[in-house]
Amino acid sequence: MARQLEEQITSRYPVGQRLRVLDVGMGQGTQALRLARAGHTVTGLESDAVMLKAAREALAGEPAGIRERVRLVEGDGRDTGVHFLPGSFDVVLCHGVLMYVEEPDGLLAGLARMLAPGGLLSLLVRNGDALAMRPGAAGDWQTALDAFDTDTYTNRLGLKVRADRLAALTATLDGIAAPLHAWYGVRIFTDNVGNDVELPAADELHQVLALEERAGRTDPYRGVAALLHLCGVRRI
Repeated sequence: MARQLEEQITSRYPVGQRLRVLDVGMGQGTQALRLARAGHTVTGLESDAVMLKAAREALAGEPAGIRERVRLVEGDGRDTGVHFLPGSFDVVLCHGVLMYVEEPDGLLAGLARMLAPGGLLSLLVRNGDALAMRPGAAGDWQTALDAFDTDTYTNRLGLKVRADRLAALTATLDGIAAPLHAWYGVRIFTDNVGNDVELPAADELHQVLALEERAGRTDPYRGVAALLHLCGVRRI
């Protein structure tokens, strides 16, 4: 998934352009490190001490040239104005964060202010229009039926969290001067594959990735994806 998101983010820019990236709620730093390895300068913002420790340990194992391109900051995504000047970044990532925020509009407005004109705001959210898909595919009929009437769900950590709908986020992005430029579906055919399942052989893995990438750009498949990747562009 990280590779898929990276390609969708960087495809907007000329090949070889070095980007200033802010990764909000970076977790253990998987996406941040991928972008740093590709030559971009990345600032990771994380409030969870355990995740921040894991990110620091992962960064310590990288070559010096990559370590020099990464800065790790302890902080909350709602306080970006405390840590950074407006317009400081070409790309702001907010992946897997909004589901934990009850009222995300203020957070998103703050993130948009961090973007330089023409900069990209990348959001990865749980798809509120397809909450019945996962339990339905697993044969959990009652949970699937209940999912039609709610915007909340229980995630794989056992936490009750929020999902977002494409139409609502499109309106929010327009209201914060970073209108929707493109959107993709993520985890369409692989959503019920557990995190502990071993990766298939290289040829099969290549087919799976190609399938997910194509479906993520194609209607009607992308509309029933477990996750949505939305890219808003800051108005110039």
